[in-house]
Amino acid sequence: MTDYAAATRYARALFEASVDGGDPERTEADLTAFTSLIEEHPLLARALFNPAVPASRKRAVVEAVIERLPDLSPLVTRLLVMLADRDRLPVLPALQEIFRDRLLDHRHVVRARVTTAEPLTPQHVAAITRSIETVTGREVQVETAVDEDLVGGMVTQIGGTVFDGSVTHHIERLRQRFMTA
Repeated sequence: MTDYAAATRYARALFEASVDGGDPERTEADLTAFTSLIEEHPLLARALFNPAVPASRKRAVVEAVIERLPDLSPLVTRLLVMLADRDRLPVLPALQEIFRDRLLDHRHVVRARVTTAEPLTPQHVAAITRSIETVTGREVQVETAVDEDLVGGMVTQIGGTVFDGSVTHHIERLRQRFMTA
């Protein structure tokens, strides 16, 4: 099983258990806190993600870290210990991202990424957010990015769907039409 498939299965099980437990937001916050801690300490990440380090040592390290984070929910604590025992800690970043996506879907929130040639003003971001909310019927979290190669227009990604309204895309389509005509 690939790491992504494993992360998906763990995330699904964790999400179902956290919804049954009544607090998926806390689970997501705890998972994010632990993942952020690993990202902030490269030495810790190397120890936990290194296949040469035995699972028993990884479990000991995870348990030591958990002791320093006393507010972690029991659900997340059990997951982290289990991942260490099974030597599956490298799936943690993907698991966290997949869990977050499931939680957003559960809350009827969609994430959108808007890429433009120049930075957007807050008014433009608000207008785009309202438009996407109208189309999707969901609350929207918009992330913006700048790609100067677009020349103009914008590329919007909502979930797995990409709407390419960039000038570069339109020029490429015109070029292809001329080449086939």
